[in-house]
Amino acid sequence: MITDTHTHLYSEAFADDRDQMIARALQLGVERFFIPAIDSTYTQAMYDLEAAYPENMFLMAGLHPTHVKENFEQELAHVAAQLAERKFYAVGEIGIDLFWDKTFLKEQQQAFRTQIAWAKQYHLPIVIHCRDAFDEVFEILEETKSPELRGIFHCFTGTYEQALQAISCGMKLGIGGVVTFKNGKIDQFIAQINPSQIVLETDAPYLAPNPYRGQRNESAYIVEVLNKLAALYQITPEELAHITTQNAQEVFGI
Repeated sequence: MITDTHTHLYSEAFADDRDQMIARALQLGVERFFIPAIDSTYTQAMYDLEAAYPENMFLMAGLHPTHVKENFEQELAHVAAQLAERKFYAVGEIGIDLFWDKTFLKEQQQAFRTQIAWAKQYHLPIVIHCRDAFDEVFEILEETKSPELRGIFHCFTGTYEQALQAISCGMKLGIGGVVTFKNGKIDQFIAQINPSQIVLETDAPYLAPNPYRGQRNESAYIVEVLNKLAALYQITPEELAHITTQNAQEVFGI
C-alpha cells in the first residue's frame, strides 16, 4: 500500500476527470489519500469526495495561510464548528506563507497558533504549510511544542538542519515532487534522515515530479517520488512504501 499524505483531489483542476484520475492511483496501489483543507469554500467538495470514496479519503480541517485575509476570524469559526461536529484526521493545512504577500503576517501567526491549540484539544496532528517562512514557523513550533503535538511538515524544502529541527518538534517530513527536481536540494541529504521520519505526498495538482514537472500533478505520480526516494535510501520501493505508510498511520492515528 502507498499513502498520499497530501493531495487536493477536490481541486477544480480535476473537474473533468476526477474519477479516472483517482482510479489510476488506486490501480498503482495508492489506497489512502489525506485531503487538506483550504477554506470554507471547499468544504462541501471535500465532503462529497469522502462520500464517493469512504474507504480511501481521510479529511483534514483547517485554514490555509494564503487564505488568511480580512475575514480570517469568520473562517476560523468555520474550522472550529467543523472540528466540534465530526471526525477529522488532522488540522491542516496550516502555517505561514510569505511568498506572495506579507500583509497578513500577524493574522497568519494568530491563525497558526489558534489551530495548533485546537489540534492539541482534539488530539489531532497538524499539517504545516511553510513557504518563505521557516523562521516564523519554527518560532511558533518551538513555542507550542509538547509531547502530544505531532504532525507533518508538508512539502519540506528546507536544509538538513531545518529537517532535524522539524523532527525535534514532533514533525515528520512530507516529501513530494521536489525530491525529483535537479535543483530541489533535499535529494542531497534526505538519505541521512531515518526513513521512519518521512511520509510521501504529491500536493496534487501542484508540484508534479519529474518526468511530469510543469504539468498537472496527480496522486498516481507519487510512484515517481517513491522510486526516487527508494534509490536514495538504497532499499526497494516496496520496503519504502511499507515504512512510509506505517509512518502515516502513526501520525494520523489509523
